[in-house]
Amino acid sequence: MIDEFAKDTLHGRLRRDREALLWKLDGLSEYDARRPLTATGTNLLGLVKHVATVEARYFGEVFGRPSPEPLPRWQDSDGSDQWAAEDETRDQIIGFYRRTWEHADATIEELPLDAPGHVPWWPEPFSRTNLFAVLVHVLGESIRHTGHADILREGLDGRTGLRAEHEKRIDEEARAAHRAKIEQAARSAARAKVQRP
Repeated sequence: MIDEFAKDTLHGRLRRDREALLWKLDGLSEYDARRPLTATGTNLLGLVKHVATVEARYFGEVFGRPSPEPLPRWQDSDGSDQWAAEDETRDQIIGFYRRTWEHADATIEELPLDAPGHVPWWPEPFSRTNLFAVLVHVLGESIRHTGHADILREGLDGRTGLRAEHEKRIDEEARAAHRAKIEQAARSAARAKVQRP
């Protein structure tokens, strides 16, 4: 009973975060969806492609259920799963992510939480694991990268939130006042630190 509750809860959260990550692409131009937004090149469409690849590997190879999507060998990983090449369309990457969901969902639904798995890219003795540990790990990856997407999207056009139905109209004046208050607190704390003996 508790296993099914845990599985349903974790799986439900994973589904929610998948949708939130895709929502971060809504309404963006091709350029804004793809362009590097950090010094390391992090970009929104690349986050989607990366999370899709993560799910394909963890809910596929780890449990002897290879993804039907073509993936390079994990040993040959070169970071190309973190950005979209010019010949890759947004629809292709989103389609890859959605098809990966279906394959991952089938693995999650068909296997018990204690189903054994093997993660060859994890060091020993951790490479022998189970569905519960992998589900928690992938959920962590998904949450982390959806958070990255939140910040990147806010930097592009100010939009924030988890789902469109909860999005509020942007009040630029209120945001500016809130930011100024935080800036003032940071400056005051820095001055106080300098003045202390």
